[in-house]
Amino acid sequence: MSAAVRTRLALAVSAALVAAVSVPAQAQQTGTQAGAEPTTLGRIEVVGSRVRGRTAEDTAAPVDVIGREELNATGALEVGQILQMLEPSFNFSRTFVSDGTDILRPATLRSLGPDQVLVLVNGKRRHQQALVNVQQTIGRGSAGTDINAIPVSSIERIEVLRDGAAAQYGSDAIAGVINIILKKQTDHTDVSFEVGEAYAGDGELLHGSVNTGFQLGAEGYLNLTAEYRDRGETNRAGPDSLRVDPPRVTQRLGDADATDAYLWLNGGIPLGNGELYWFGGLSRREGNSSGFFRSAGDDRTVPALYPNGFLPTIETTVDDASLAVGFKGAINDTWDWDVSLNHGRSKFGFFESNSVNVSWWYEPIDPANPAAGIHGASPTSADTGTLKFEQTTFNLDFSGSVDGFNGNPLYLATGLEWRRDAYQIIAGDPVSYTYGRNNDPSIIIVGQNGGVAAPGMQGFPGFTPGTEVDENRTSWATYFDVETNLTQKLLLGAAVRFEDYSDFGNTTIGKLSARFDATEKFAIRATASTGFRAPGVQQQFYSQVSTNLSPGTGVLTDTLTARQDSAVTRALGIRPLQEETSKSGSVGFVIKPNENFSLTADLFRIDIDDRIIFSGNIAPETVGTDGLACNATNSNCPIRAALAPFNVGQAQFFTNAIDTRTTGLDIVANHNTTFASGNKLNLTALVHFNKTEVKERRSQSAILSPTQLFDDTQITLVERGQPRSHHVLQAVYEAGKWQITGRGNYYGSVTGEGFTPGIKQTWGGKTLFDLGIRYAFNESTSVTVGGNNIFDTYPDKWDEVGGAPFPQLGFKYGWETMPFGMNGGSWYVKFDHRF
Repeated sequence: MSAAVRTRLALAVSAALVAAVSVPAQAQQTGTQAGAEPTTLGRIEVVGSRVRGRTAEDTAAPVDVIGREELNATGALEVGQILQMLEPSFNFSRTFVSDGTDILRPATLRSLGPDQVLVLVNGKRRHQQALVNVQQTIGRGSAGTDINAIPVSSIERIEVLRDGAAAQYGSDAIAGVINIILKKQTDHTDVSFEVGEAYAGDGELLHGSVNTGFQLGAEGYLNLTAEYRDRGETNRAGPDSLRVDPPRVTQRLGDADATDAYLWLNGGIPLGNGELYWFGGLSRREGNSSGFFRSAGDDRTVPALYPNGFLPTIETTVDDASLAVGFKGAINDTWDWDVSLNHGRSKFGFFESNSVNVSWWYEPIDPANPAAGIHGASPTSADTGTLKFEQTTFNLDFSGSVDGFNGNPLYLATGLEWRRDAYQIIAGDPVSYTYGRNNDPSIIIVGQNGGVAAPGMQGFPGFTPGTEVDENRTSWATYFDVETNLTQKLLLGAAVRFEDYSDFGNTTIGKLSARFDATEKFAIRATASTGFRAPGVQQQFYSQVSTNLSPGTGVLTDTLTARQDSAVTRALGIRPLQEETSKSGSVGFVIKPNENFSLTADLFRIDIDDRIIFSGNIAPETVGTDGLACNATNSNCPIRAALAPFNVGQAQFFTNAIDTRTTGLDIVANHNTTFASGNKLNLTALVHFNKTEVKERRSQSAILSPTQLFDDTQITLVERGQPRSHHVLQAVYEAGKWQITGRGNYYGSVTGEGFTPGIKQTWGGKTLFDLGIRYAFNESTSVTVGGNNIFDTYPDKWDEVGGAPFPQLGFKYGWETMPFGMNGGSWYVKFDHRF
């Protein structure tokens, strides 16, 4: 887009703002008299609408609000795990043996991808994670938001907008928006301690948190949170009957060992006719998980170091930091403005231990005289590299009202956003990736069985200097929202947004919404929107090289995760990434016959075109299109010819390759009863259905077919890897000092074939029950004893025939699709005190 066009758009938005703010005072007063209350800094605002005072019950789109008491009553201590238990449209897949994804798990909404849901904190965009999920897990090829970097004890409530909202909030909001509101309280200190473990005797948990607040002046506030958690690993691996004799457990299959520490703040002070505010925090999490077991006779091990084989240990460090500073104030009685600067950083470090670089160990002391002996030495641990993502966002927003139709206010909002996204890959220690000390493939290094020795550290090979990157992009956006009641019963809303990116261009999207309150007890609501998601800088700039032995030849070749728009992807005919585009709609109703009961039901559909996927392994042909065996001069082997100049044995990359359609239904029912004794019973039922279909897969390349780019195993992961149904039934009974919370979560079946191509395994639906009993000694002190998955339910076991050889290696319950994990039941005791 030219500078002239950008200037005209900015001037148009500014002119609309000036015209709105310049409405004569008489018109503003008329709007106020018609029901538009003057805006105050202490207002309540819910995601999905920029109208002041709008509640979740009044919106045209479905919004779930999960309060502090509900969060605390789960017994869970991670935001992702809590939302998994309370919000059925949310999925938090439990992964293992998946490198960094073991500690930073993918969080999804409405069965889409982790990077297709936008996370806000206090209404401001939250930065994404540095880690790219490149293993065979839910969200493969994506880099979502690290939702567990926010401590639960700092949260006042969580709002979940189950509706496409890119036109309102920008890229990534295709599936919906999760808005996390931080605490502001200043009148007490909350201290909490929790201990627990799994029924199996592992997964020991020790948790402590402090939340306190201080009043700054007459109306200012500062809320502080400190939280620490130590979680032991769980292991549900069965005996390995294929690689060791006698059979024994060789794998670590379950939750990674983790220690987490957090320090967060949220504050504000009156300044002039407005408020200066700030919020953010630091978190550091350390994880310890494992790769795949290397047996004693495997060429990837060294008997002198590991006579019984070894299990590589992957140690990860996740550092997250963020700080937002802004000022919001009143322009006049009906208009506000808000300016803010928000910076966030995610840093993900890899460290490999209990490992070895086989090629370093067996490297000849004198390559010209192999008989002189070998070095016989290699470090058993190494730094394998670091990923960094940084985001800086500047926002200038205006909102207010003018006189509208039939004396009803016309609510308007407009603003500008500028954002910078940066990504960096830092190489690991040389031993983590090299072939021998000089990384010279011409030197013959043989392992224990006489084959070419494996290079790099076993488990997670390091990032190389060739994959180092330090890149960034910028974008800017402008938007305009309008919402009004045409009549007392009919609410209409519209939004339009324009975004321009420095790397791939610009886009304009919009949204329409309506709500008709037929009576005080019954309303119909609907939305229709277009949306987009810009390719993440992680997807644009991520690359990795691991050197392996080429099958059948024993020649060292590179397996390359190729950066988009690189020489390799261009040779294969793959164009640079472009944005994903979407069309979505919902229609539903709200019934509230009395103050004690409410029922909502919403149907939705989301069509996404040009979804960005992570390709399968693209390997050279062995037989050409002419039916002859491929060789260096065979022109009928185009993949081999494309990869040969780069010495690449096989390649993977990101590309726009599929169109999908997701349809579903959400039903939410609440009923509250107060008995004559004063006891209370609150019942909640949440029902969620979804179905995702890959409508089309395509290839931009003349030499790669759509099925080569995205094979059937990946279709299964997208369509059936997440539950198509997830239902929650919860009851909370309060009687004097006692509170009893019971909850049932039904997770529908999932299917996978990523590790058994052509053979699908379906793990049936399961219901997990939770129970918590809280006793309050007084208004300040309480103890809760509870259990999650109290009946010790496990997933179905992997079919021993169809799933072979994985069940025989110890993978009892599957691998790639784990909606509720496989830890079984657990218990906890929680102590809370307020002073």
